[in-house]
Amino acid sequence: MIQEVVKKVQEFFPDLKVSEFMNKSVVWINPRRKLLHAKEIMRIKRISGVPVVDENERVIGIVSLEDIIKALEGDYIEDPVEKWMTKDVVTLKPDDDLEKTISLFEKYGYGRFPVVDENGKLVGIVTKHDILTGLLVKLGTIYLHDARRKEVLENPEFFDRSLITGEVIDKKGADFSFHIDYFDINLAGIGASKLKQFLLEKGMDERIARRVAIATYEAETNVVIHSGSDGYIYCFLRDDQIVVRVEDFGKGIENVEIAMKEGFTTAPDQIREMGFGAGMGLPNMKRYSDKMVIVSEAGKGVVVEMIFFKEGGENETQGSNG
Repeated sequence: MIQEVVKKVQEFFPDLKVSEFMNKSVVWINPRRKLLHAKEIMRIKRISGVPVVDENERVIGIVSLEDIIKALEGDYIEDPVEKWMTKDVVTLKPDDDLEKTISLFEKYGYGRFPVVDENGKLVGIVTKHDILTGLLVKLGTIYLHDARRKEVLENPEFFDRSLITGEVIDKKGADFSFHIDYFDINLAGIGASKLKQFLLEKGMDERIARRVAIATYEAETNVVIHSGSDGYIYCFLRDDQIVVRVEDFGKGIENVEIAMKEGFTTAPDQIREMGFGAGMGLPNMKRYSDKMVIVSEAGKGVVVEMIFFKEGGENETQGSNG
């Protein structure tokens, strides 16, 4: 099912490279370690396979959950990994495209493929989940144009419905809300700061709270600098995600695509002299959120909706050595 969905979507991203969706947080094991250690790594990390890497960081094998099951049945779980690992490893390169990646999954039926550089050194790993995540990132920023945008903007319920799901939003029932005062540039960021504190008090991971705060800060600052109107921040906590919606009723954005380009700004000189308006607001909102939808038109205000998935965080290379 997953492969069918991916195959349908891949035609939209023919140039998508492995380096753009591979997982750099790779768990690996030294060939001299016991299969028992590989079993524990898989159990703790909840994964079904581990690349085997030598002292030169080159991939020389792979151990799967199936290998561990056979070792338990055959009572050789204390044997070194190198004795039973699969040595003929099928790998990917960072510059390989999505089409090749999918073809390998179809051909071999494996659950994962190590990614190696030109020297055979391990630089990442790719699973079907990584591909889906990569495609979500590519699909993450959605622009509503022309007839669809007009339909949304002219709908009297424009400010009362989710841009992502279309469902009616109960703003009074938001888990967090903040009124943005656009009169004082020095107040920009207070709402984002309060939201971060709120998320931490709710037990959210520091890393996701930071991502939410950065993206919200950029949205809040845009309201203060550009809108010429009051604005609001709303946050809704879901089981698996955090939804942040920032809206204003001011000048709007004439061309969202141009505004998304890094360095583009319409901020006046005095604002830039204060350290604001560097043209990184919308790009940073896109960068730090997992999904972003923005709808605007000159004179119609701006509504930004961002989703932050609770699972995930900063990449960290890991291994089992010695």
